[in-house]
Amino acid sequence: MTAIDRNRPAVRRARRTPLTWIRGGGVSNLLFLLPMLLIFGVFSWWPIVRSVVMSFQHTNLVSPPTWVGWDNFVQVANDPLFWTAVGNTAWFALLALILGYPIPLIAAVLMSEVKRAKGLYSALAYLPVVVPPVVAVLLWKFFYDARPTGVFNTILGWVGIPPQPWIQDATQAMPSLVVEATWAAAGGTIIIYLAAITGVSPELYDAAEVDGASIWRKIWHVTLPQLRGVLLITLILQIIGTAQVFLEPFLFTSGGPVNSTVTILLLIYRYAFQNSLGGDYGAATALSLMLAAFLAVLSLVYFRLTKSWSQN
Repeated sequence: MTAIDRNRPAVRRARRTPLTWIRGGGVSNLLFLLPMLLIFGVFSWWPIVRSVVMSFQHTNLVSPPTWVGWDNFVQVANDPLFWTAVGNTAWFALLALILGYPIPLIAAVLMSEVKRAKGLYSALAYLPVVVPPVVAVLLWKFFYDARPTGVFNTILGWVGIPPQPWIQDATQAMPSLVVEATWAAAGGTIIIYLAAITGVSPELYDAAEVDGASIWRKIWHVTLPQLRGVLLITLILQIIGTAQVFLEPFLFTSGGPVNSTVTILLLIYRYAFQNSLGGDYGAATALSLMLAAFLAVLSLVYFRLTKSWSQN
């Protein structure tokens, strides 16, 4: 410690009291936050708390609820359809990862290299997102007509491929759903990637070009490393989104054929609305909490494993 430091008076930290909090604008801040807190409390936090309570009850929202403890979780785990739904959801997520994750990235990279009419291509890529999801599913359901006169089967017939059963076959149903889901959701991801690509410094591309790098080497050594943070976020968001797939199996196949497209959310829907009078909301909320807990643990592990890679 130097002489200057010894002679300098010690700075004492002011003790915070309710009076200093009020004088610092704490009341006005609380008043501004109060509407948001009330809205979140009523529409977000209270339903979560209510769901946790319902998961330990036997209730159909008609008869008085009865406390059953962990019985709902045991009932769900012993349901043969539970593991079928888990397997189908994992299969959907894997297919969506293989098909739906690289396609938006490839499309965004190619569109970033286009010199003219880039706005037109961006609008065309985003157009499926504008279509209402129910309308998109019903439109594709018409395309997936298994008859030889169906739209897709007619196109296949032009190149000599026989008609396909599409969503009427247990093997082809899930890939067919993934194709439609990828088409419907890829536009938003493409726009995100395009925005991230525009943020890459042009000097990096100039340096790579001076070194004689081809376009593919520039993409591999410049574009992708600069997008790794965005890629990590979109990857976990896609995994979470595909784990909660409901609309496609519900509207396309209602879980068929032979339960080949029953997903976790579709099983939750069946518990709540298709089992008995008023539904078994205890089992539905129990399965919902199991899915939420799994996704929370998965996200935590994912961010822990990718933390150093995303920062370096």
